[in-house]
Amino acid sequence: RYATAGEKVRCSVRVTNHGRAPIVAAWLSETPPDPRPSVELFLNTREPDEEERNAYDRFFAFYRWRWLLEKRRLYRGGVADEPMELKPGESTDVMIELTPNRRGVIRFDDLRVLLPDPFGLFQRCSPVEAPPATLTVLPARYRVPQIELPGSARFQIGGEVSSNVIGSSGEFVGLREYRPGDPLRQIHWKSWARTGRPIVKELENTFFPRYGLVLDTFPDEGDELIFEDAVSIAASFAATIDTRESLLDLMFIKDKAHTVTAGRGMAKAEKLLEVLAAVEPEPGQRFDTLSKLVLRHREELTSCLIVLCGWSDERAEFVRKLSSQGLTCSVLASGDGPAPEGFPGYWIESGQLARDLGRLPVRLKEVGR
Repeated sequence: RYATAGEKVRCSVRVTNHGRAPIVAAWLSETPPDPRPSVELFLNTREPDEEERNAYDRFFAFYRWRWLLEKRRLYRGGVADEPMELKPGESTDVMIELTPNRRGVIRFDDLRVLLPDPFGLFQRCSPVEAPPATLTVLPARYRVPQIELPGSARFQIGGEVSSNVIGSSGEFVGLREYRPGDPLRQIHWKSWARTGRPIVKELENTFFPRYGLVLDTFPDEGDELIFEDAVSIAASFAATIDTRESLLDLMFIKDKAHTVTAGRGMAKAEKLLEVLAAVEPEPGQRFDTLSKLVLRHREELTSCLIVLCGWSDERAEFVRKLSSQGLTCSVLASGDGPAPEGFPGYWIESGQLARDLGRLPVRLKEVGR
């Protein structure tokens, strides 16, 4: 089950009264994990712009505490729409509405029923036995024009097999004997019956584009919100690029180099969104490792879309290194305020993603052109 950060979602829960007494005016509630930070996290974390607060607020750090609680709270809500009334042995479906605060995986493992006391002044909270469930919260996504990425289609290894998976193929060339791995749908049954050996139709090589979507997972200290914007930008393109007629490689660094592919004969675009739902910032700026990952796929890629967390000398060198190796690149970056001088791509102002992504041209410009 999927949800999107910041958007309400309704979950259905099947409830059965196994007791001997009726249940009247009871509420069902899913309790989120405790958002309180550890002592170590509280002492070593600073609220954004905390240094601008007065000495009293900095000493007692109440606003830091409140900011951490809000940041760590997985969702709001989680209480049923209306009270339950169940006779012994009776079952009903209860709707619980919640709003995820951020992307990630929510695990439902603390379901409780709130029972009123005889005077209706208090509620007794009792845990309910229920199988654990999860909800994958995808990054927020924004409307992006049906862009045309630069570059030209290239032959992909295994392209014929991949294209056949979705019912598309190249032109018929001739007949040949079956080889392990040939799709069964290419078998020429009449020739098999005539020769007694499996014969398949041979098709010409299929050419189609393969794009790289490179995510910068190295935000500067204090740029966590900019990193979340970068993830949303990447998710918006992953959901927009037509992977029915192309391949899309999501590349990023988290502990090690990761490449996740969606498109013809591969996973669906939803797989990329699931991966982006769980991606986290990487300590240190390992742009050398990221550039090696991208250049390893240089010969296969039609072009590359790079999503950056701001702009710096290290990021400029990273982009220059890729483009100097003959890789066609387009760059987007999220950051505060206007675009830095000399920025070679499209600047997406933090907090204004819907506005700036909607203004992108249909054909993105290449770095250096």
